[in-house]
Amino acid sequence: MKTTFYGQASFEIETGGKKLLFDPFISQNPMAKNIDINSLKPDYILISHGHGDHVADLLTIQKNSNAVVICIAEIAGWLGNQGINNAHGMNIGGGYNFDFGRVKMVNAIHSSTLPDGSPGGNPAGFVIYAEGKTIYFAGDTALTYDMKLLADEKLDWAFLPIGDNYTMGADDAIKASAFINCKNIIGMHYDTFPVIKIDKQAVKEKFDKAGLNLKLPGIGESLTL
Repeated sequence: MKTTFYGQASFEIETGGKKLLFDPFISQNPMAKNIDINSLKPDYILISHGHGDHVADLLTIQKNSNAVVICIAEIAGWLGNQGINNAHGMNIGGGYNFDFGRVKMVNAIHSSTLPDGSPGGNPAGFVIYAEGKTIYFAGDTALTYDMKLLADEKLDWAFLPIGDNYTMGADDAIKASAFINCKNIIGMHYDTFPVIKIDKQAVKEKFDKAGLNLKLPGIGESLTL
């Protein structure tokens, strides 16, 4: 299983011969100028919520790839209004078995409005079960006690926001790591805008002190999960 970082909260996970793309915000991200979105051909696109920095390239990439979009039911309905019917709507607490593995939609504390002002339903995170591994993609979220429900999942990796201001910052992400009982963390949602700029070295030192394995991949960099 491999993951590739495309900036902000956009990652691709390759598993079971399928490509899963999360929250595509690439063409409008000045930090991701080296990524050609037309080269991305995912089998699935997972959307945590409706904000522009998570769905900016959703329509383009979906039309280029005919990917199935996994998202909250309200966003699936919005996609239908855009002429995209290849969406799998879900809701918080629900799970579904796909050809690559299982996806469970879990709670996130944030807001969700689509770029055209349409309501985006509830924000969400995802737990992915594939290749004998369990991966948590938190989406944009605050620290929440609901995360403690994931402690029994025996998570192998967790993608957590660390940029502060719009989401939890590094200190709360460290607490979240304890709540979910996961030591392998991939940071996201930082540096893209001035208000979420972080001191990477200081953040890494905090995670190291907490006994956590924090990865901050460069844009276009891949990691083995």
